[in-house]
Amino acid sequence: MMQEHAQGEDIITVRDLRKTFGNLTAVDGITFRVKRGEMFAFLGPNGAGKTTTIKMLTTLLHPTSGSMSLDGHDPVREQDAVRRSFGIVFQDPSLDDELTASENMELHGVLYSVPRQLRHERMEQLLNIVDLWDRRNDLVKHFSGGMKRRLEIGRSLLHHPTILFLDEPTVGLDLQTRNHLWEYVGELNEKENVTVFLTTHYMEEADRVADRIAVIDHGKIIAEGSADDLKKTTNAQTLEEAFHSLTGHAIREEEAGALDTMRMARQMWRGRGKGR
Repeated sequence: MMQEHAQGEDIITVRDLRKTFGNLTAVDGITFRVKRGEMFAFLGPNGAGKTTTIKMLTTLLHPTSGSMSLDGHDPVREQDAVRRSFGIVFQDPSLDDELTASENMELHGVLYSVPRQLRHERMEQLLNIVDLWDRRNDLVKHFSGGMKRRLEIGRSLLHHPTILFLDEPTVGLDLQTRNHLWEYVGELNEKENVTVFLTTHYMEEADRVADRIAVIDHGKIIAEGSADDLKKTTNAQTLEEAFHSLTGHAIREEEAGALDTMRMARQMWRGRGKGR
C-alpha cells in the first residue's frame, strides 16, 4: 500500500525516546522511523509501551528524554502544528451519538478551524469514501459498530492530516466488518497519501495491511521489519507465531482503559498537551 514516490522520506522519526514514571520505565530508549505514505504497525502485548509512545507522539505526554518529529514538527515544542498534522481514532468510541454523521463531522471541522466551504467539500468526499454519504443525516446512535468506526476514520481526516493514528480500531467488530474497514483505510491511504500508524492485537490484520512492523515489549523495540521478515527471523509460519516467539505467551495487564482514553481525547481538544 505504500506509495512508490514516498519511499525514502521519513515522516515520523523517534530517537532514543524514554519515558519514566517514578521508578517505572514505560518506554526505554526506543528508536524507529516511519516513511511517508507507509502503513506502519506498532505491535506489543498490553503494558509493553505502545500507549505511552502514542501519547508522546500525539503531544499528550512529554518524554523524559530523547527526540521525536512528526512531519517536520517537534511534539514537545510545536504542539499545535503537530496536532494539525495527524488524525487519531481511539479504541473506544468518541462520537456524539445524539448528533448525525454530518454534525459529528461539522463539529470536528469547526474545532480544527477548517473553512466552511472546504469543510463541506471534505465531508462529502470522505463520507463517500467510507460509504456513509447516504446516511449523513442519520443519528449516530442508530449506526452499527462498523459504521461508527468508518465515521470516526472519515472524521479524523477532515482537517487533511498527513498521519493517521489507529489505536485498536477493529476491537469488537466481526471479521467481515474488520476486513471492510481495512479496505476503506487502504483506499484512504492510497487516495490521500496518508501515513497510517496502527496498533492491533489481531495479528492477521497487521500481516495483511502493514508495510512494516515494529514490535515493542517491556518498553524496548525488540524486532522490526516486514511481516515476512519477522516470520523468517523466528522460523514461524504466521505473524501470530512470530509475535509469541518474540514476546512470550504471558497475559499482560491493560495499559489504558476507556476512561483514560476519553481523558486523552479531552486533553487533545482542550489543547492540554503537557505531560504529567
